[in-house]
Parts: sequence; structure tokens; C-alpha cells
Amino acid sequence: MVSRTSSTLPTFRLTLRADADGAVGGMALEFEAPPPPGRTHSTKARGAWPAQEPERTVPGLGDLNMAGSGKNTWTKEELLSRPIEHVDITKFDARPIVKAYRDMAYSSRTLAQASDIYSMMLKDKECAVILTLAGSLISAGLKKAIVTLLENNMVDAIVSTGANIVDQDFFEGLGFKHYIAPGSPEAPPVDDMTLRNWMIDRIYDTYIDEDDLRACDAKTHEIFNAFEPGAYSSREFIHAMGSYLAKHHAKNESIVKTAYLKKVPIFVPAFSDCSAGFGIVLQQTEAIEEGRGQVAFDSGKDFRELTDIKLACKDTGLLMLGGGVPKNFAQDIVVAAELLNERKGGKARGDIGMHKYAIQMTVADSRDGALSGSTLREACSWGKVDIVHEQMVFGEISALFPILASDAYHRGSWKGRKGFKFAELFENDPGMPVFDKASSNGKRRTSAK
Repeated sequence: MVSRTSSTLPTFRLTLRADADGAVGGMALEFEAPPPPGRTHSTKARGAWPAQEPERTVPGLGDLNMAGSGKNTWTKEELLSRPIEHVDITKFDARPIVKAYRDMAYSSRTLAQASDIYSMMLKDKECAVILTLAGSLISAGLKKAIVTLLENNMVDAIVSTGANIVDQDFFEGLGFKHYIAPGSPEAPPVDDMTLRNWMIDRIYDTYIDEDDLRACDAKTHEIFNAFEPGAYSSREFIHAMGSYLAKHHAKNESIVKTAYLKKVPIFVPAFSDCSAGFGIVLQQTEAIEEGRGQVAFDSGKDFRELTDIKLACKDTGLLMLGGGVPKNFAQDIVVAAELLNERKGGKARGDIGMHKYAIQMTVADSRDGALSGSTLREACSWGKVDIVHEQMVFGEISALFPILASDAYHRGSWKGRKGFKFAELFENDPGMPVFDKASSNGKRRTSAK
């Protein structure tokens, strides 16, 4: 038997078992955690956590950790006490950082080159900027940065996952919050089964109150019920959501609300993959039971409307945060526009311009099956992206995007830019609701990212 103890390290005991011939037949490893260090801050202060961590052994060891100990000293209120704070790109000037990055290497230099391209987009008065969002970016603290871009006519259309727009932004627009999880995903103070029992959903190092998400589900259900029966694009539903926030939660910061006020259309091609999906399930089920008309998501209409935007302006530029469906959806509108042009006798390639500018920030590469890491130069072979002004930036978005956005804001290339107000292309949509009152309640959900 071999053992080692320390006042600061976990105690462990290794036991070796031998058979009759003296050969090692097995071993057992036992752990005992030291008492956790005390904390000095009060649990009553904003953003504070309890004075004592729950008793536990070495984290990440399955049945050996504190998951089944029943000794968790945290409360739900304590775990949901530190809201995520959204970075304000107007409060710091990233231009000196970008300038220094130009003479460096790797992701620093590519970020500087991407920053230059974004400012070129903004200077080009005939170029519309399409922003794509994938992953969980709003919960990470990027909402205010994107709102700033919208407020200053630095984005003309958005293509996104449903989680960013509905579960995260619309969710916060209703007044709810995302919270900083104590510890880390590698050393969590509370196991995920306990979180489930407490109705806390986890995105890596971020917590969400499941009860709040149920209220968000219910609100999408309420909004969908206000539509006349029929099939609608995600843009139409999100437009209505923005209208609702502007009327009932005008003081809350929101991408959905700001885009509505600035006439910037938002498209979510996989609209069912978020709280909107729960809302549509409730609406359709109740409508069937009650014998009345249903509403539905029309993904084809999404594609056609975004293609109309490509046809409505001379040039387009892509600012893509992550990859996935939003990336491909936004790139594909060039091909769709060419198909429509062919119907009128145009060329298969050449009459419709590829995206003139393109930037993608991602950590993906070919090892993910080219899900999100296919390069912008590859997209040129498909006739989607020109290779004159394109840049891949490989790095984590929450760390890199605020630098690019702050640089663009402080350079001021957006000043005097009016924005394209593409939502005006789709005004007077039939069946759209008018909101005059608020209500809330909801049902159970699953996770969405």
C-alpha cells in the first residue's frame, strides 16, 4: 500500500492486490478531498458567492465526486447571483491593439486584416453588411456590442441561430439574465444532475434559470397565437417579437428590438431549434385540439426574402461569427440570385456579384467534418465569395470580436452611412399582429444552442 498526504492536496491511497504467486491482481484508488478554503466576501452582496464550497472530492471523477454526496451547500439563488455583463465597445479604443497586431503573426495579424476589411465594407456605400451569428454568443456577453453596430448603421441584415436571437437576446429583452457559473466546467461546484433538479440550465460556464426560459417559451407562443393562420418566414415572427419588445419592454437592451427599430431584418433558418420551436409546438397542438387554424415556419420564404436582399443592392459583405447554418445560408443567396437571374435570360455566373467582402471568425477546421471551418477561398469555387477581400480568423469569438468591433466603431468609417433599411422591402405583410397587452407563463424545454 502506498499513500501520500498533504494539507493542501487531496489525500489518495493506492492499494495493490497480489495473487498466490505474487503477481499483481488488481488495484484500488481512493480519494479524500481536503477542507475547501474559506471565502472572505459576503453572500448578500451583488455578485457574491457563499462563504463555503460544498464538500467534494476530486472533481471530474464520476462517482467519486460530490454528485451523490448530498452535501451541497449552495442554493439556487446563490448560483444565479452574478449576471453576465455585456462588453461595451464604445468604452475602449481597440485601434492601438489592431495597429500593433498588423506587425505580429498568427491570429493577431489575421484579426488586424479582418478589421481592415470590415472598415472597407463600411466605407463602401454600395455594400450591404450581413452579420451571421452561430453558437452561444449573446449569453457570452456580446449583446451590447452588436446593438452598438445596429444603432450606428454598421449592420444591414442578420442571419442567426435561434438560440442567439430567441433563447438569449429576446429572453434578455423580456428582462431575464444569464449568470456566471462559479468554478469552471472542469471543476464545477455543483454537478449537472443537481442543476437539473434545481431547474438551472448550463452553457459551459454560464447558467440560465429554466423557469425564466419557460416564460420565454410562453411569450413566443403568445406572439404566434396573435398571427392569422398561415405560414410565415422567421423574419416576420422576429419582426413581431421586436415590435412586442418596443411596446412593452422599451428600456431593455435587445438586438431584436434594436433591429426592429432600425429596420434591419433578422433571419433564423432553423427557427424551430430554440424557444420559438416550443412556442410553435404549443400553438399548433392547441390549434389542432380546438379546431382552429395553425401558424407555421416557412424556411423557403426565409431563403427567398434574403435572396431579395441580395438582388436589391449592388454589393454585399459578410461578417460571420461562427459557421453552421447561418454561414451557409448567407453564402447561398448568391447562387439563389443567379438562379432567379437565369429565369430572365441571365448568365449562370457573372451577372450576379459574389459577396465582395467576407470575414469569418471560428475555431473550426476540417477536423469537424468541414461543418463550419470550410474556408472563404473554398467558397469562391462555388461562386459565393470573392477572394479579393476575404479573411479567416481562427480564434474564440468572445475574445476577438470585441476588438474588431471596437476598432471599427472608433475608426468611424460608419459615420454618414445611412444603412439600407431592408425591412422596408417587406412592409405590409399580411397576417401580422399588432400588440397592445402583455402576458406570460410557459412549459418545459430542452437545451438549444
